[in-house]
Amino acid sequence: MISEKLKKGLLLVAEPSIIGDLSFNRSVILLADHNEEGSVGFILNKPLGYSIQDLIPEIEANFKIYNGGPVEQDNLYFIHNIPDLIPNSIEISNGIYWGGDFESTKDLINEGKIKKNNIRFFLGYTGWDSQQLEKEMAANSWIVSKNVYENKIIGKSTTHFWKEKILELGGDYVIWSNAPENPILN
Repeated sequence: MISEKLKKGLLLVAEPSIIGDLSFNRSVILLADHNEEGSVGFILNKPLGYSIQDLIPEIEANFKIYNGGPVEQDNLYFIHNIPDLIPNSIEISNGIYWGGDFESTKDLINEGKIKKNNIRFFLGYTGWDSQQLEKEMAANSWIVSKNVYENKIIGKSTTHFWKEKILELGGDYVIWSNAPENPILN
């Protein structure tokens, strides 16, 4: 756990106490933007059951789609680590970029110039109004963590990501790492 001021590029790890919330239970979120108007993030560890080709048939790739959050789930977003290939990208931090020219991105994927460890696609995003995230932090809903993976986080396996982050915290958090996702099933 860190006591750093909230800023883009940090990770938000859902406290174990967030139970029953389908979007955020056991979530790890990359904070893509944070300012006085609000915050935007993408859930990194909630893969959906389909690929980019299922949504956009002209893309000849099998890249997973992730649930980015409950806001605008009918829109596709992406983060990547190849700004030199994707024009109009916005840097989040540590070599991670958000968005860019989608037509170029489609072509580059089809040409094999963009690999799975370069890009991650999301349906929807996680959003907070002004001061909403700070209020959730004060209510102990989130643990703020540095992104030690930097731009390699895009290719990071998501299977046990939340558990890994909870184990890093140690102490009382260790017991939660092996608890069932729904404690009623225990």
